[in-house]
This record gives sequence, structure tokens and C-alpha cells, in this order.
Amino acid sequence: MSQKIQTALISVYHKEGLEAILQELNNLRVKFISTGGTREFIESLGYECEGVEEVSGYPSILGGRVKTLHPKIFGGILYRRENESDKKQVKAYDIPSIDLVIVDLYPFEQTVANGGSEEEIIEKIDIGGISLIRGAAKNHKNVLIVASRSQYKPLYELLKEKQGETSEADRRWFAKEAFKVSSGYDAAIFRYFDREANSALRIAADEGKQLRYGENPHQKGLFYGDFDQIFEQLHGKEISYNNLLDIDAAISLIADFDETALAILKHNNACGMASRPTVREAWEAALAADPVSAFGGVVVTNRPVDQAAAEAINAIFFEVLIAPAYDKEALDILFQKKNRIILRHKSAEKALQPMQYRSILNGMLVQERNVSLQSAGDLQVVTQQVPTDPETEDLLFANKLVKHTKSNAIVLVKDKQLIASGTGQTSRVDALNQAIEKAMHFQLDLHGAVMASDAFFPFADCVEIAHKAGITAVIQPGGSIRDEESVQACNRNGVAMVTTGVRHFKH
Repeated sequence: MSQKIQTALISVYHKEGLEAILQELNNLRVKFISTGGTREFIESLGYECEGVEEVSGYPSILGGRVKTLHPKIFGGILYRRENESDKKQVKAYDIPSIDLVIVDLYPFEQTVANGGSEEEIIEKIDIGGISLIRGAAKNHKNVLIVASRSQYKPLYELLKEKQGETSEADRRWFAKEAFKVSSGYDAAIFRYFDREANSALRIAADEGKQLRYGENPHQKGLFYGDFDQIFEQLHGKEISYNNLLDIDAAISLIADFDETALAILKHNNACGMASRPTVREAWEAALAADPVSAFGGVVVTNRPVDQAAAEAINAIFFEVLIAPAYDKEALDILFQKKNRIILRHKSAEKALQPMQYRSILNGMLVQERNVSLQSAGDLQVVTQQVPTDPETEDLLFANKLVKHTKSNAIVLVKDKQLIASGTGQTSRVDALNQAIEKAMHFQLDLHGAVMASDAFFPFADCVEIAHKAGITAVIQPGGSIRDEESVQACNRNGVAMVTTGVRHFKH
């Protein structure tokens, strides 16, 4: 059913972009009803505007908390034009017919993000605006609702094209957009009040970024989030679904390291990582662990990339490079390949959410992000052999790495360099054998290396195999009923073992 816009109620926080809408509505001889600051803005443009207080007969009260909340306003929005009883009541109570409602809500999320006080945040919970949105959207058969300034453009185009006439399909689309706004607004408020308890799940996200495809070309992919808040893309092609997964894994990993470090990731696992005095040295050590897997990988470092590092990194093909900064000379080198993605990591604090979500069956799994880190003071030596200081440093380095490696996971480290890892295996022995075979393949010496396991050893077989390969120290959570068997195997072979009491499964 087509409907002509004759009266518009306008109540907005931000006035930007409204002038063109008002001009078009005025050209169509639409009557304006408005509140406070919005009314002043409309009148400043030379348009007549009736105040909400004049319609309702009540002034704005309680410091502006109550303005539009009145039967004459909501009656004008909610009454059903085809309902005879509604028509009689509207006439009896002198309720105006309102055909268009334009609202822009108080900036609640922005106030929270800007560190507003509790009082400021509470005052930015919009009551009248959200009620207008819900009422107008509910009665979309008769009323057009514009719930955000982001919808001004389609409103303007509609007004120009149809000269104030709207179809039910038009109004239904705007109603859908309105409920998107209100649901997101309510979810943000709930998350603020529930930020400590985390008692329930409320997720609302708008305008997902369309990706080229999902994990595979036959799958659709979308990203919901603000990528630009965390990264500045300096160069390269459009970021893909798989790129995003690797970028998340890379940022999660590098966040655990304070010293100069560089990692190379492939399919969310580190295939190379090292800590060295310079980024170039860290790159060369990381690459040595697996130069084959590094091809097409994601590179991340926690230090600025200079010319020397860029020259070395530029020698192989990689998909993504992430760093907090780049020298101009480094960018001149890295920009030589047009498709490679160069990212400047600009916000470590906002990069990682405190909670992790995963869809499963007909619901979702939610857990806290694994932020547990172990220091030397957390290690319990359970063997006769005590690890040396350099071994302890390597054990802690390996323990951080294994935390970010798919289970079952084994990580072998020497001199703060990832020598090899076993990832995603169905047994811990398989993971260890995979790591040893990989180290041998690339002719990396395991004598004096250390081993980290993401979970306890159910039997002594892993430490026996590790000793034969030349490993001299082991870090693991402990907690197996057969822990003593592994401890005794270490004692027989002069291997040091420490336990942390913290498991790092990653599925």
C-alpha cells in the first residue's frame, strides 16, 4: 500500500547530513515536529517546526529525559490507519498522524569507548529515541522509520525518486534496518552492564565485510569487525578469509613476547620463530627452521622493519607482513611485489578480544582467551637435574610457542629459535616424532635443545625419545597419574624437567 509522507517527527543527536533531507521534505510540503536542539536546527534553516511540547501539552521534563514519551506522540506513530477503532480514538484525543520518524540515538558505544564516567555513560542510554524506533518500525505498514544517519542516503534517494510516496516494501526495508540499529544498541548496553559477570551472550554486528570467499572458493565469507582500528594496510591485495585467520594467530602469538622476536606462520601454526638482537637476525633464524613452509606464509614481528630486514624478507614469497612500523627504505623494497599485504599493527590493546567464540552444532562455545603466561618463578623442577639459566630461557620461550600451536603439540627450541614442532597430531608421540624428523630434514642440531608439550605425558615414551634425539630439558604441565614414570626416565638420562601446572590445549 502506497503512503504519502505528510508529517515527520525528527529527533536526532547528530545533525550532520540532515540538512539535505530537511530541504527535500520541505519541498514536498511535509510538516515538521521536533524536540529541543533538533527543532532549533530545523528553524535555523528557515523551516517552520512544531515543538513536541506543543503537540503533547507537556514540557520537556527531568532534565530532558522525558520529551517524546507521550500518548499524543506515540499514538500518532502507532495508530493503524485501516482500523476504525483506532481512527475514532485518534480523532477523539486530537492525535496527529505521523508518517515519518527520523531518529539518531545518543552515542552510547562512543561514550564507553572514549572512557566516559559512569554518569556520562548512563545518560547516553537513549530512552525516547529507542522507543520511537520500535514504535515506528512495528507500525511500518503506515510509518517510515529512519533509525540512524547511516540511512539518510537511501531516504534521500527515496524522497527524490518517489516524491514523498512510500510503498510497504520500502517501509519494511527501513523497519528491518531500524531493528538492526535497536538490537545492536541494546546489545552494547547489555555488554556494558555484564562486562564483569559475562553471564550471557549478546552479539550484534552490522555491515559485515564481504570477502572474496571463505576458507575455500565455494564458500561465502564475511568479516564482522573493525580491521582498520587495529591495522593500517600499507600495500597489497584484498585480505582474504584465510589471511584473517593467520593474522589473528600471528598477533596472538607475538603479543606474548617482549624481546625482539619474529615468527613465520602457516595455517595458524608457527613454522619458524626466533628472538634475536635485530629483526633481520630473527628473520634468518626463524626461516632456518622450515624454509619450505615459510613460502606463502604470514610474517609478524614486534619491532620496526628496517632496510636490512626488508632486504632479507623480500627474498622469498610471503602473503602478509605485520610490524608496528617500517622505515621508508624498507617499504620501497617491500612494495616491489604488488600483491603482498603489508600491515602496520597500530593497536595492540584493541587487537585481541577477551572472549573467544566458536559456532558449534546449533549453538556457540564461548571461552576466555588464553592469556596465561608462565615465568621462571612458576616452574617446578621435578627432576634431579636442574635446568641451566639458558635452558630455562629456552623452556619459557618454547612454552609460549606451544601455547599457540594446535594440539597435540610438541615444540623444540634451542637458543631462542624454534627448531621444529609437531602440530595437530592424534598422539603426543606422533607430534614429537614429526618435530624430530623435521629438524633432521633441515639438518638442525637437537643436542642441547629443549622440548615443550601443551599437555602432560601419559607415558614415559616421549621423554625417552626426546633424550635419544639430544634434548636436555623438558617443560610440561604435569598432572598425569604416570608423571613419576616420566620423571624417573629423565633422571636415568640426566634430563631436566619442569612442570607448570597449566595446560595449553589449542583445538
